[in-house]
Amino acid sequence: MKNSISRRKFVTSTLGAGTGVLIIPNISGLTNQKSDKVIKPMIITSHTNDTGRNAMEAGWEILKAGGTAVDAVEKAANIIEVDPEDTSVGYGGLPNEHGVVQLDSSFMDGKTYSAGAVACLENIKTPSSVAKLVMQRTDHVLLVGAGALEFAKAWGFREENLLTEKARKIWLRWKEELSPSDDWGVPEHLQNIRKNEAYWKDFPDIEHHYGTTNVLAIDINGDIAGCTTTSGMSFKLNGRVGDSPIIGAGLYVDNEVGAAGATGRGEDVIKSCASYYMLLKMKEGRTPQQACEDALHMIIDRYKKVNPGFYPGEKFVAINKYGELGCATMIGKSNPQMSVRTESGYSKYEGVVAYPGKP
Repeated sequence: MKNSISRRKFVTSTLGAGTGVLIIPNISGLTNQKSDKVIKPMIITSHTNDTGRNAMEAGWEILKAGGTAVDAVEKAANIIEVDPEDTSVGYGGLPNEHGVVQLDSSFMDGKTYSAGAVACLENIKTPSSVAKLVMQRTDHVLLVGAGALEFAKAWGFREENLLTEKARKIWLRWKEELSPSDDWGVPEHLQNIRKNEAYWKDFPDIEHHYGTTNVLAIDINGDIAGCTTTSGMSFKLNGRVGDSPIIGAGLYVDNEVGAAGATGRGEDVIKSCASYYMLLKMKEGRTPQQACEDALHMIIDRYKKVNPGFYPGEKFVAINKYGELGCATMIGKSNPQMSVRTESGYSKYEGVVAYPGKP
């Protein structure tokens, strides 16, 4: 194992004052006796901003009242999807190369071994809810494009323009800076003197933005459910489908083991079936933290044979049926985190960077 216990960080902030957030360290490399574990409800998300916290509180209210993991996951995912400031999912998500927002989502119920997903869905803010209906009300798993939209409308979902002003301007900046030889941007005779124009100063440089959210939950009965939802890679080719709606890649759930989800560069996750791989590792006895790291190392082992310097940006999260947690990212300057809500309150779990110092 490349990450030793000496690298672990345990940081707490005052509960009840300040942020009221507990940072929980990961437990990679540690073993626990699980025979006497008591299963308790919990919900987690890869999102750690205020919207992520609000999503956890809303999902927890369902779990606290004895509701199902499926309903808690949907509620939490919807809150993140409708946040117009979030450019990685749902309403406000960054568009494809043509300026069209196309959404992907998957849903899985560990109790019934049911799954549903949608891909390239346009004009619907909450693709996770459509994926849930595919899971519950059809004998299919994946609906795409116009068919997914037709299905959503049949269930009463209202079409809306998903391209916010913020996302539109980010897309336009990308269009103008994509090539010096096309006709987007300032007139040619002004390009040299207006090279540092501040028109886009309020919008970040985004070359290829990977953004997704995972929500995983365990209810009072020990049943597990999960959802992965995204607007996909920014400025992607029209019709591109990432890992998020692919069962086994962006999401996998099994009541007998746990659940795992992926964010990051979806192409790598699809090829590695990363979420299913994490479930297999947990089934073998690995902790969720170890399983997340195992999946990242597995991906790099594949690329070493063709491009040893390639380290894609991935973030994996996982829980097992005992409520143990895992979170790891491929590269980065700081340890990844995920939001957690249990009967003890809201907290943030801190994982590890599998390859610190790599580009």
